[in-house]
Amino acid sequence: MGKLEGKIAVITGGSSGMALASARRFVEEGAYVFITGRRQEALDEAVKLIGRNV
Repeated sequence: MGKLEGKIAVITGGSSGMALASARRFVEEGAYVFITGRRQEALDEAVKLIGRNV
């Protein structure tokens, strides 16, 4: 069980950089993550990379 199990996070600019890394880490710890960004293609790639709970 992760430290963030069942928690919800909203991350802006989540398709790259530190925000993407944070989103990945939050999911690893059990959080449900919502990411936002300006480029739909980049967001789609980020969702594929993160995998679950996004």
